[in-house]
Amino acid sequence: MKYVFVGKNIDVGNRLKERLVKKVGKLEKFFNPETEATATFSIVRNQHILELTIIQNGILFRGEEHSDDMYISIDKVVDVIERQIRKNKTRLARRIYDNAFKSDEYDDDSSYIVEENEYSVRSKKFHIEPMTVDEAILQMNLIGHMFFVFLNPDTKQVNVVYKRRDESYGLLEPEY
Repeated sequence: MKYVFVGKNIDVGNRLKERLVKKVGKLEKFFNPETEATATFSIVRNQHILELTIIQNGILFRGEEHSDDMYISIDKVVDVIERQIRKNKTRLARRIYDNAFKSDEYDDDSSYIVEENEYSVRSKKFHIEPMTVDEAILQMNLIGHMFFVFLNPDTKQVNVVYKRRDESYGLLEPEY
């Protein structure tokens, strides 16, 4: 696994890097050797925050944890990623067997732009993957978001799945 370390308001020393690599090492059996893990360490108001993102051919695993100690944050975030893998093990296995990981390209063209308007707008560009509604819900749960935009291969249209307050899911389909 390849690692990228980013520090915001913190110097990411060798001890933190070694600890993260050691802890994530127990998850490497689930990923290809060329899989990239990005760890963003930051300190905000005496809170040590670690955001870990692992991308493997279009499947995104993400965890973010806050604590008073960065080493505790590392332990917690690795546990979050491990829970995501175990919780969705059968669905992920189904995608593996359906050759979902065989995609040769994954455009991580993510860029954030904050514009100076009346409203503070955070814009993100991303590559839309064709997937079923069930796969989109799985992906949304893996990254921990409340909604997910995807290309529905049945309708050839952009759809949005979202989590409702009653823990059920909704689907937004455009109507022209």
